[in-house]
Amino acid sequence: MKFQRFPILTVALATGSMALSSKISETYIGPENGHLVIVGGNLQSDTIWQKIIALAGGPEAPLVVIPTAGGEPTYNDSLSSVASFRRNGAKNVTVVHTYDPAIADTEEFVAPIREAKGVFFDGGRQWRLVDAYAGTKTEHAFQAVLDRGGVVSGSSAGASIQGSFLARGDTANNQVMVGDHTVGFGYLKNAAIDQHVLVRNRHFDMFDILQAYPGLLGVAVDENTALVVHQNEAEVYAGTYVLIYDGGFWSREEQSELKNLPPPESRFYFLRPGDKYDLGLRKVIQVEEATEL
Repeated sequence: MKFQRFPILTVALATGSMALSSKISETYIGPENGHLVIVGGNLQSDTIWQKIIALAGGPEAPLVVIPTAGGEPTYNDSLSSVASFRRNGAKNVTVVHTYDPAIADTEEFVAPIREAKGVFFDGGRQWRLVDAYAGTKTEHAFQAVLDRGGVVSGSSAGASIQGSFLARGDTANNQVMVGDHTVGFGYLKNAAIDQHVLVRNRHFDMFDILQAYPGLLGVAVDENTALVVHQNEAEVYAGTYVLIYDGGFWSREEQSELKNLPPPESRFYFLRPGDKYDLGLRKVIQVEEATEL
């Protein structure tokens, strides 16, 4: 039997993005403690692996890899993600996996996560993570990693699961944006996260979600690119681009207001490595460039 959750929408969400923005700016959209590292799939960059290790506390920090989204019958330490962590210096990496929520609700299963300083969700189909772990002691233990200042990270499906709305969560195929699983683990609140966005030409797919839930923030991350989040600050870290769907527009160009833009409900824009975004205000954090004297 599949474990399935359905979205609980706030009043602010139903009243539109302006009301939502004023409400959520009073709290943190990302984790109050700890960090998220949201990767758009095909993670090859040692720089990103090293960032995850550093945010967990360094090479000695215990890390847990969750491969459940992949759908294979069993997993072991031969996972490429485990090899990548170890190649980049991590000395304490454990694979934790089940498809059975009854097992995921046991103290024996959850014990390695209770000791972990970092969690990494591998790619595959994100609904498998929901079916296995939602509502169990394991899901609570994932959240506790953040609460004690650790890092939750993931690539592809492991990126999307971090949003409150589960993009591409349909069991039939990965092209249905609003599927039969619509609730993620919610480490990034009031947000939907897509991945592989530029490589697979997914630029417009997010609008399927935003048409149904216009108060959500849409975030789409390209392959081998990371978005690092703490509290209300999100920074593009390494790789290519992250797309932001907030109804607004931002550009480095002067006089960008002269552009012939589509209506707010059809807009998105790109952020590149080093760019920062305020998740509470839903605005790009603009840093004054130093001028030479």
